[in-house]
Amino acid sequence: MESDIEIAQKATLENIEVIADRAGLKIGDYTPWGAFKAKIDLKVMERIEKEPKGHLVLVTTTSPTPAGEGKTTMTIGLAQALVLQGEKAMLGIREPSMGPVFGIKGGAAGGGYSQVLPMEDINLHFTGDMHAITSAHNLLAAVLNNHMHHGNKLDIDPRRIKWHRVMDMNDRSLRNMVIGLGGEKSGMPQEDSFDITAASEVMAIICLSSDLKDLRERLGRVIVAYDRKGDPIFAEQLRVVGAMTMLLREAIRPNLVQTIEGVPAFVHGGPFANIAHGTSSYLSTKIGLHLSDYFITEAGFGSDLGAEKFFNIFARTTGLIPSAVILVVTTRSLKMHGGVAKADLSDINVLAVRKGAANMSRHLGIIQLFGVPVVVAINLFENDHEDEVQEIKRLCEGMGIPVAISDHHASGGKGSLEVATKLKEVIKNCPHCFNTLYPDTLSLKEKIEYICHNVYGAGKVQFTVDAVRRMDRFEDMGYGHLPICMAKTQYSLSDNPKLLGSPMKFKITIRDMMLSAGAGFVIPLTGSIMRMPGLPREPAAEKMGVDEEGRAVGLF
Repeated sequence: MESDIEIAQKATLENIEVIADRAGLKIGDYTPWGAFKAKIDLKVMERIEKEPKGHLVLVTTTSPTPAGEGKTTMTIGLAQALVLQGEKAMLGIREPSMGPVFGIKGGAAGGGYSQVLPMEDINLHFTGDMHAITSAHNLLAAVLNNHMHHGNKLDIDPRRIKWHRVMDMNDRSLRNMVIGLGGEKSGMPQEDSFDITAASEVMAIICLSSDLKDLRERLGRVIVAYDRKGDPIFAEQLRVVGAMTMLLREAIRPNLVQTIEGVPAFVHGGPFANIAHGTSSYLSTKIGLHLSDYFITEAGFGSDLGAEKFFNIFARTTGLIPSAVILVVTTRSLKMHGGVAKADLSDINVLAVRKGAANMSRHLGIIQLFGVPVVVAINLFENDHEDEVQEIKRLCEGMGIPVAISDHHASGGKGSLEVATKLKEVIKNCPHCFNTLYPDTLSLKEKIEYICHNVYGAGKVQFTVDAVRRMDRFEDMGYGHLPICMAKTQYSLSDNPKLLGSPMKFKITIRDMMLSAGAGFVIPLTGSIMRMPGLPREPAAEKMGVDEEGRAVGLF
């Protein structure tokens, strides 16, 4: 069987001008970035805003397992299927972070015959967005430390610095460290740390900003530290926000590429959903909606993380509301939630599918909380057992949930025609009454508890002393109206990654709180979730390289 990268390298790409024209873009609406990539000019909105918006479709999944679910491939395959049916469809996904690419995940641009291309570029440096975000973030960190070195006029408390550093790589050794050693010429010694770039507040700001002016204003509202009186120090006070905006002036422009079947695709922004809000950019989504009848997008991890944040943060902030949701399920994933070990997934086990389907049912319930119609898409894997597939169909039909089978990995758009048909039926015939889970007027504690009880199924929500102190402080500062962006393991509905299936009435602990004033949300930290991942024992990077012709090998 050919690998994803082998399939991608055999594909014939169309010139980006052809893809742009297919998307409805004109010369001047974009800047080619080589032969197969382009950056969209933000002024295009002035021309296309008068066009009606198409249907926004959100793709999410059950609680992820090592068996794989295929959310990105589903997003791509579904868009390709809609185009085969004569619809004008596009898609938007997030930019891969090189940390997971070289860590445990490998490439993240789809797979099989549902990929976005050029796959090597997208998975590596792409158009430099990640580097620009990293540089802008670290410029602010450098200026902050420099300010303290040269007299500290703002009286910044070195014990209360909240703006650390980022890099687009997994490196657990940088989670905690001391900087400024080596004497007075090397700065002021202090504790510091690195987060991964995907967790940077700059990344979240890029993905939620509506234009360059909004970007600059949001950057200015970032809280970098507190002074010795306990008052916040904003990025604007360090007089470097203009330079940060300059570094980001290209990164805010959406990236246009194509699928393996020539469907226009935006790949822009890359926040994780377990430590950030997990969606691609507002700008790419809005532009795509005005250019297409169906715009398919994804949110990171399961519906308890990415979809919940898409509804409660992204939709609340941007006003962009999905017409329907696709919940991707697999027999393999449900069997793992039913207690089957990864090594035994090839064995038929209908009972385990039935038991693991409790996790699927919980995710369906989460989506239904928001009043948006849902379709279950069964993503076929090689060697799936027909009896197990039919068991999922039977269970969905018994709950009155539309369900369809998809073979998009092996067959591209043709493999997802059934899902496309079912999706259009649902959008046409099912009631749509979207609502966010909580009003802005609830306290931060009430919002957190509502998510924990009603989305996760938790019983007791416990707050540590540190979490309560910060939460009260944020409300005193006037941030109590902000939405919640939970930092939680993706592997379980609880805060314990080993608690698979459908746990209920468990205790969840909010151990600390963070404020992203520029992005516009509050982040409660649960469990042992880290903002800087580590590499596995055998990183994916060990299998990567280039061949004699300079082509990437082993990327996925």
